[in-house]
Amino acid sequence: MPQVNSLLNTLKKALKAHGLTYADIAPKLDLTEASVKRLFSEQAISLARFEQICQIMEMEITDLVQMMNEQQPRLQQLTADQEEEITRDLVLLLITVCVLNRWSLDDIVSFYNLSEPVCIQKLARLDKLKIIELLPKNKIKLLVATNFSWRDDGPIQHFFQEKIAQEYFKTRFNDDDECLLVLNGMLSPQSNGEFQRKLKKIAREFDDLNNQDAALPLDKRNGVTLVMAVRNWRYGLFKPLIRN
Repeated sequence: MPQVNSLLNTLKKALKAHGLTYADIAPKLDLTEASVKRLFSEQAISLARFEQICQIMEMEITDLVQMMNEQQPRLQQLTADQEEEITRDLVLLLITVCVLNRWSLDDIVSFYNLSEPVCIQKLARLDKLKIIELLPKNKIKLLVATNFSWRDDGPIQHFFQEKIAQEYFKTRFNDDDECLLVLNGMLSPQSNGEFQRKLKKIAREFDDLNNQDAALPLDKRNGVTLVMAVRNWRYGLFKPLIRN
């Protein structure tokens, strides 16, 4: 029912944006203005009526749904306390990563040795954190913005740096689905800034591909972790050789 209300409110906003009133659309629907008002007030608009009204505005129902989704507030980042809570619960962290990659409940319980009740309990926690909306029949609606990210220097970043960094590099990066590039050079601040902008563009392209492939079955997708970093680094292994 909340989604119906949101769609109706979006329809009203679309009519207003097109400069149309109930009196304007009533003749096109073969209704009186009073009847149109009653349709909206009683929320008794059928799918066919939705389509008729959209056609008046030269829109598709899918356009209206997209408008509705774009108008809804989206979570861009968690608080430090919320991230800390997730890092204290390994199963919650695992399920968080799964839902951010568009896994369904069936995907999770079929791939991991986790019971459905345990998964639902963790999903309910993510619902309270506003990362997802847990719908009827345990369907998962992701509520994060497209630019959602973990906090810089936050608990989640610390967790992955401390627990996973060594494991991540325990491979020779020789397989077809692996790649390791290590570059070293001397850049001006301007060039460094330009290169960081290019890295962020690549990150956005990675997210776009991830979202694009989200509709594929789980067995057609493989987990991929991309690590990109650039920093001012002069010493390390060569520090003993540097003149004071």
